[in-house]
Amino acid sequence: MTSGINRLRNRVSALLPARADLADMGRNPRRDLLAGLTVAIVALPLALGFGVSSGLGAEAGLATAVIAGALAALFGGSNLQVSGPTGAMTVVLVPIVGEYGPTGVLTVGLMAGVLLVALAALRAGKYMKYVPAPVVEGFTLGIACVIGLQQVPNALGVPKPDGDRVLVVTWRAVEEFVKAPNWTAIGFAVVVAAAILLGARWRPTVPFSIVAVIAATAVAQAAGLDAAKPIGALPSGLPAPSLTFLDPGALGSLMGPAVAVAALAALESLLSASVADGMTVGQQHDPDRELFGQGLANIAAPLFGGVPATGAIARTAVNVRTGARSRLAALTHAAVLAAIVFAAAPLVAKIPLAALAGVLLATAIRMVEVGSLKAMAKATRSDALILVLTAVATLALDLVYAVLIGLAVAGALALRAVATQARLDRIPLDHADHSVEEHALLAEHIVAYRLDGPLFFAAAHRFLLELTEVADVRVVILRMSRISTMDATGALVLKDAVTKLQRRGILVLASGIRPGQRRVLDSVGALELLRHEGRDHATTPEAIQAARGHLERAGILSTASTPKAATPHEEHVR
Repeated sequence: MTSGINRLRNRVSALLPARADLADMGRNPRRDLLAGLTVAIVALPLALGFGVSSGLGAEAGLATAVIAGALAALFGGSNLQVSGPTGAMTVVLVPIVGEYGPTGVLTVGLMAGVLLVALAALRAGKYMKYVPAPVVEGFTLGIACVIGLQQVPNALGVPKPDGDRVLVVTWRAVEEFVKAPNWTAIGFAVVVAAAILLGARWRPTVPFSIVAVIAATAVAQAAGLDAAKPIGALPSGLPAPSLTFLDPGALGSLMGPAVAVAALAALESLLSASVADGMTVGQQHDPDRELFGQGLANIAAPLFGGVPATGAIARTAVNVRTGARSRLAALTHAAVLAAIVFAAAPLVAKIPLAALAGVLLATAIRMVEVGSLKAMAKATRSDALILVLTAVATLALDLVYAVLIGLAVAGALALRAVATQARLDRIPLDHADHSVEEHALLAEHIVAYRLDGPLFFAAAHRFLLELTEVADVRVVILRMSRISTMDATGALVLKDAVTKLQRRGILVLASGIRPGQRRVLDSVGALELLRHEGRDHATTPEAIQAARGHLERAGILSTASTPKAATPHEEHVR
């Protein structure tokens, strides 16, 4: 009882902030404060844009960036991670808003937060490493395409058409634009996107996103451009926490979307934390703590009207590049955004929606790493197929299905590759114990096979076909020491093959069966067939000697000569 309580206490303490985290924040506060300010400038238009794209409004994006950003920074497993609303999460939220409305999204966010905390308690963070790179690349490419398409209505200056399928909504928006073109909106979106993309090449350290948005807002206000529709009024501060959105009767129907949101939050956050580790020296995130921090962030954000949040790769990368060394940078980013919410809400409300669309279009373009895609496509055909399928599924279905499809295809192709490693090779008999004439006679009646690689469900039936097609001989020797793994299907197939050979009057002998293989063979009754009359042998020479004895008893081989004892070398032959 006491040991169980101690284990629970240790597990909980491992998920909470440690003294070392606080010590790190005091070592170089100036660099962290400057990095946090820079990230906040970059994050402001993104938070506004993703809030608008989600369907809950710009204020929801800001609330998420402040509340979730602070809690994930404090309780998360990475010193450098920056969290908030992201494009990937927006892609998942749009159909949820369409079906359940804004309150459904808030409920889903809270439920997803609870699921993330549960995943942290179950230590599920370590399984992120099993997601193949082509799935991640295809996932990212698909998200970039969806984010770009989601901006088409605002970039064209038309009301967002009804629907939750991004391809359908985009097509309807184009139709509306053709009826009543709004060239002002297109101009703002294109100029802002171009300024961000070209500016990043010219001066990577300058936050051109905020510069472009401020310039577009100033032009729209000075020229009085009605076609440049602004964000609209924002509350001058965060709303008081509330649970009025929660409908207990709807929890059952929202479980599916909540699982999808939690899965995406886990995947994107752990991926972003891994990227941060790779950009630094000596940093290593704790995946379970990261899930815990993201869980708390997603539980709290809906209470203040925020949307579900994840770790943000782009903002995390900016944080690292500007010199962040501790969690103080991400906390500063959240504090600066909170100050903007309280002090500059009227100014933020004047930002044209088309300008935010330009910011997100540029973000989508910068998400696509052409070099990585080319390398992945050239690696193997399987990698290219997985990447394309995941990207297409992300665009046509949704993100969770896309990842599941990518994982399923990757698993199937991996099994296929492993299955091809299983071999059944006919090998010559050792003639050291026999004269040339006797060896020739033995070779006419005894055939030996060496089984290499895995004997499991993906390769077992091919093995059965090859083995049962053996020519008419009297004895088959199976050398099994090189079988790397065997499952129940492989054991059943082996049992079936032995049974079929014995029905044809062929004696089957085995050598070199390992202890792990014995357990599997015994569980399906295959070992009984080999134990009968001593057909299970430790070494191959022993099996050959037993085969010779069988032929002598059958009158096929003369008993005039007695084979000599096996040499020490032969005793090790399996």
